[in-house]
Amino acid sequence: MTTTLAATALTALLEGNRRFVEGRPEHGHDVGAAAAASGGQTPHAVVVGCIDSRVPLEAIFDQTFGSICVVRSGAHVLDRAVLGSVEFAVSALKVPLVMVLGHERCGAVASTVEAVAAGVRPPGALAYLIDQIAPAVAEVPADAPDVAAAAMRAHVERTVRFLTDVVGDSAEVVGAVYDLDTGRVELRA
Repeated sequence: MTTTLAATALTALLEGNRRFVEGRPEHGHDVGAAAAASGGQTPHAVVVGCIDSRVPLEAIFDQTFGSICVVRSGAHVLDRAVLGSVEFAVSALKVPLVMVLGHERCGAVASTVEAVAAGVRPPGALAYLIDQIAPAVAEVPADAPDVAAAAMRAHVERTVRFLTDVVGDSAEVVGAVYDLDTGRVELRA
């Protein structure tokens, strides 16, 4: 049953992205829609994405109030708060789909590529982000045509594998990449 619900949720996200890309979204963000959803929530997906201001998750999937849970951190890095939020959405809200969404030209990934290449570790909490993304950078050959793009994709795949272990059979976990230039979301195989 989870697989069917996850497939339905994934279809809703991808159809919403298609409407967004085509410039014909169905869901505006007005107070009437917020009030209509205020009585309770039955979201069909949780999207784990980046804090990048160019990637507004409800908008790029053309989703209305109450339809998706959104968890954001730099380069969709997982920490206890993010993991707890995903676990809550899956266990308490019965969300059947978890999507990990990376995006092109991610600043956190680019900063990690630079830090790894220079052999430096920044001070403060930024070091945590770098530490979490660095294993994906290490998977990419240093002479790759676009190390940051390849590292972002590797980071998405690593995050999907980790979250799959976390949620088990309770939800489907998929990876995807958002193209900043076209607005299109592409699933990762």
